[in-house]
Amino acid sequence: MPDGKGLARKFELLARVLDERTRRLVAAAEAEAVGFGGVTAVARASGLARGTVIRGMAELKTAPKAARGQRIRRKGAGRKRAIEQDATLKRDLEALVEPVTRGDPESPLRWTCKSVRQLAAELQRTGHHASHRLVADLLHQMDYSLQANRKTLEGSSHPDRDSQFRHISDKIREFQAGRQPVISVDTKKKELVGDFKNSGRELRPKGDPEKVRVHDFLIPELGRAAPYGVYDVTQNAGWVSVGVDHDTAAFAAQSIRRWWESMGAEAYPRAGKLLITADSGGSNGSRIRLWKLELQKLADETGLEISICHLPPGTSKWNKIEHRLFSFISQNWRGKPLVSHQVIVNLIAATTTKTGLRVRAEIDPGKYPKGVKVSNKEVATIRLERDTFHGEWNYTILPRSV
Repeated sequence: MPDGKGLARKFELLARVLDERTRRLVAAAEAEAVGFGGVTAVARASGLARGTVIRGMAELKTAPKAARGQRIRRKGAGRKRAIEQDATLKRDLEALVEPVTRGDPESPLRWTCKSVRQLAAELQRTGHHASHRLVADLLHQMDYSLQANRKTLEGSSHPDRDSQFRHISDKIREFQAGRQPVISVDTKKKELVGDFKNSGRELRPKGDPEKVRVHDFLIPELGRAAPYGVYDVTQNAGWVSVGVDHDTAAFAAQSIRRWWESMGAEAYPRAGKLLITADSGGSNGSRIRLWKLELQKLADETGLEISICHLPPGTSKWNKIEHRLFSFISQNWRGKPLVSHQVIVNLIAATTTKTGLRVRAEIDPGKYPKGVKVSNKEVATIRLERDTFHGEWNYTILPRSV
């Protein structure tokens, strides 16, 4: 069977010379040649409806000679596609599949454990006219692959994995409806600073590749860079603090503080709450006492009620910052040696996307020693309220009265 791109290119070239009827007959002939699955493949490649391709196949069998003088409909005639008539259909479909999406989020191919018939039924309940075939076509356009429900296990996972994802999704919608900020946070992979090889390629004069070190040994005077990111889910904006010291809970909280002072307070002047989605481990882990204590200090300073939702263990790649900010930063600096902290900051700040992502970055010269102990007495001062659903993952830190 020819690949979809080849078919699509063929019909793109023929579109300028074929009228409506001959386009239908060519598509029918192509479908006959492909055999099983040909109708669907040709319909997707040509942009015709499956029914149109099937009708053309019938015409091929019953009309041995081309009809002369047959009227061709004017351009734009015929029934409009459902996606053209329903402006919110694609957006609502994506909202249905996002909480239960699978696969590597940094790959263009994803898959969902919901069947197309389930999705079509849910869309119909919300007032859309969508068949399961239309849903399948839209998912294909959105780079989703359809898999059987039994293929949802990705190694060991928590039994409440999907329930927590739904809980986080509902919480995000709740905060966005109230125009309260929602951020996704994490530390990007630490990078050696210096003239080291960085995977990828960049355009340079032929025969003149940039020279880098053979071995990746730490340069003591340059050290490593620890980029801690804050991604504003609603504004599609990012903040990255490039740390020069240890990646600790104090560093994580300071990065969120700097985002709020530099971007968040201006974007949300009436905010009374803040929702943070974070991994379960690392410097912002759900069991880290210092993380909660530092957020308490931030709540006291800003007056914000800070709610935290941790992703279930083993699902850190699904944190939105990974595939909406970090992946684009990696693409932007590929092939470029990260020779200094300032170069790293400049490359991060230059990251943009077609969807309007904007990023700010600064060096954080602060010192964040490891091994800081938080006493039981200090823990007792934290105004922490746990949610009824998995309170170890979902909780709110309230400001302390002055």
